[in-house]
Amino acid sequence: MSRARLPILMYHGLHESADEPGFDPVYSVAPAQFERQMDWLRDNGLRTARLDENLPARHDGQCVIVSFDDGDATNRRIALPRLAARGMVAEFFITSDFIGRPGMVSEADVRTLADAGMGVQSHGRSHRFLEDLDEIELDGELIESKRRLEGLTERSVTALALPGGRGGARERAAALRLGYRQVLTSVPGINRGIPASDCSERIAITRGMGLDEFADLLQWRGMRPRMARLRYHVLAWPKRLLGNERYQRLRARLLPG
Repeated sequence: MSRARLPILMYHGLHESADEPGFDPVYSVAPAQFERQMDWLRDNGLRTARLDENLPARHDGQCVIVSFDDGDATNRRIALPRLAARGMVAEFFITSDFIGRPGMVSEADVRTLADAGMGVQSHGRSHRFLEDLDEIELDGELIESKRRLEGLTERSVTALALPGGRGGARERAAALRLGYRQVLTSVPGINRGIPASDCSERIAITRGMGLDEFADLLQWRGMRPRMARLRYHVLAWPKRLLGNERYQRLRARLLPG
């Protein structure tokens, strides 16, 4: 892999079947699939890292960031032991208001993730799309989420993953002003260079993704990266035309959990 690349993988929940709480037909990765992907990273000489590590010193083209969004209970129950068994780390972007809800991580789970050496970062307070909020609401989402997570972990929260990937220059500027150092998006890509305060690209890992596709996306080669970018831009149009709320209702009808 090129020295100028730092892939950031984006996971959500790890679910075996559709009858489990929190299952998503697109983003729920089966535990065995997750294990195979982590083994592929290890077998191909890739090391997992956290965003707050000294990435420029370690960035020899063999680092990858594993990230999880939302705070599904499987992050603690399934992902953590599988990562720990392989000596791997990940960043868990947790929606702070979701903590303690059915199917989501508890306060004890959040502490356990941090105590195990994982990163605990923000995915907003309520998972409202930040670009839909006024300035006061936006600041509240970012401040309150950061404060609660830092209170639970007794560690600094320095990164934000935009809920739903929605947000741009205004949201990035607000996050940096309020003490975040990195803002992660859902834009497909592999970060050509070390992400500092830039909106970092990520690779969405979806249910049923085979190892060939996984490898192509990690190395950003062939047609699959182009198709991921195309799909992202195609879906951006109905989001703009319908608005975030109406688009989410339509998606829920088309892709029932």
